[in-house]
Amino acid sequence: MLSAISNRRAVRKYQSKPVSENDIQALIEAFQASPCAMKQTDDLRGIVVTNEEFRQRIEHSTNNSCYGAPLLFILTTKKESKFGERDSSVAAENIMLQATALGLGSVYIMGGALVLNDDSDLLAELGVKDGYEVSVIVPVGYAANKTTGEDRSHRYHLSRK
Repeated sequence: MLSAISNRRAVRKYQSKPVSENDIQALIEAFQASPCAMKQTDDLRGIVVTNEEFRQRIEHSTNNSCYGAPLLFILTTKKESKFGERDSSVAAENIMLQATALGLGSVYIMGGALVLNDDSDLLAELGVKDGYEVSVIVPVGYAANKTTGEDRSHRYHLSRK
């Protein structure tokens, strides 16, 4: 697991090659295994988008913030949920780590998620329930370019007592 954590990088350009159904199922399992606060599992919902028309409409609605990825995980949370945004972030990380383990790229999109919330027609077509909002979009696919990264071993300040 440390390998996936260390090797995960934000991918902002994808190949058009579709993600296999087996890999999609593994990503769904990673989403389903995500922890949630106080066992409030109804506060977080996911939508898996592989349909080209929907992906293009989401790209247009979010000012191309999904980078042409062939697979999108749209994570929605109850608007009044105390922990929804945290739960969606943890679920997104699970998806991104599983993507890395499968040799796929991913990226965490918050700005595009906020913009998507303004497109009520598209949200309705995607099945976003009343009282829910998009918290995170996780585009997934094969990276168009090889990603390399800096050493992250001392990225943040950490103290020990």
